[in-house]
Amino acid sequence: MADHTRHGGQPRREQIVVPEHKSVHVNRSQVTAADVERLRRLRGKGRLGLRETPSGWTLSARAIVGVLVLDRLRLVLGPKVDIPGEQLITWLCYAQGTPVPHEPTLRRWLIGDSGYAGIALAALLAECRKLLHEGLRLDYAPVTRVEPVLRGRLDVRAQVTRGHGAVDRLHVRTFERGHDIWENQICAAALSRAITHATDRALAGELAKIARRFPAPPTAGEASGMLLRARYNRLNQRYRPAHNWARLILNGGGVTDLLTERGLRADSMLLNMNVLWERVVRQMARDIAAEFGGECQGRTDDPGITTSGDIGKPGEPFVPDVLVRLPGDPPRFLPVDAKYKAYAGERVDATDRHQLLTYIAGYAAPDTPLAAVVHPAPDGGTDRTLTVTGPRGNRLGRIELLGLDTRLPPHQAATPLRALISGVATGTIP
Repeated sequence: MADHTRHGGQPRREQIVVPEHKSVHVNRSQVTAADVERLRRLRGKGRLGLRETPSGWTLSARAIVGVLVLDRLRLVLGPKVDIPGEQLITWLCYAQGTPVPHEPTLRRWLIGDSGYAGIALAALLAECRKLLHEGLRLDYAPVTRVEPVLRGRLDVRAQVTRGHGAVDRLHVRTFERGHDIWENQICAAALSRAITHATDRALAGELAKIARRFPAPPTAGEASGMLLRARYNRLNQRYRPAHNWARLILNGGGVTDLLTERGLRADSMLLNMNVLWERVVRQMARDIAAEFGGECQGRTDDPGITTSGDIGKPGEPFVPDVLVRLPGDPPRFLPVDAKYKAYAGERVDATDRHQLLTYIAGYAAPDTPLAAVVHPAPDGGTDRTLTVTGPRGNRLGRIELLGLDTRLPPHQAATPLRALISGVATGTIP
């Protein structure tokens, strides 16, 4: 494909779509040495597969979706399990613990060329519009200026080195109340970066229009530093949702542990669906457990299932993604594992069955040998039960496979998990 220029002066690279857990071949001439180095770093972190062939490279997508921009290519990593665009923003907010201040019927945030992660551009735009509607926050910020009279504190060093004895030109330091504060600067920097991400002309135009109403943006690095130092109170709490999406955009990914590491091109935005799904399930289980007086035991509070006696250092303990603790005497435990897999229409593989049986043996009560797998179900909620039986006919455990309907917002999709936890809490599930 010829290298044309799209809006904003960005070169248009050849686009290749790579479905999740599928492979694509690229010719050696399509990737540069710097591209290969980036891809090898991602392979080293288990983000994607990379194998050299006589004529080029074979790239294999894993549980990472979004857009990866190389020097000559633009790779769109597509999802295996679909979450519609108008719902993905809700699931992302839910995973981050960020409130969604917009009615779903008022949103028309669809997935375009920017992939899943590109939906953050529209989210940032909506949050910044909301801030402008409410009025940007004003605060006192330090400024330096030259005045004919002393207003504020005299900048002695500047006066000596640059004043040259002029008594009518005083270099002063003072504070002025205005919009040019860190809360607004973060939004300005993210809007400036978002304009370069947007592949839709209308969206890019709206971002540019809103950006002009914010103060001059700092560099992306300065804005990322501001985000690291950010502290929120009752005066600036309303900026938190916009800053969450700004973090997503400024860091090429942002919400730490939700997206891939830094070091990619500015246009790249990659979303780790395994981590996203795990955070969704953990948040959902925590909310439901609280309804029945229970809680989710954190990994730091759980020593896990350990192994000893092997060669070398002890291996990592087995710890479920979520351990629901419900009141009782003794308390009831339900191990829950989040699987970003298409189990709505596929068999459960042996590795996952062995993993869940280990959790049952370690956590479940002998009279209730139960564990759950929570997976996405793009065509509607599902619920089926696997019963594991020993060679003598004894029941070793039961695994509940719960599919959450990704067409619904999380609180509605949680129905299968809520029914299971309710049954365990009330003792109606044997």
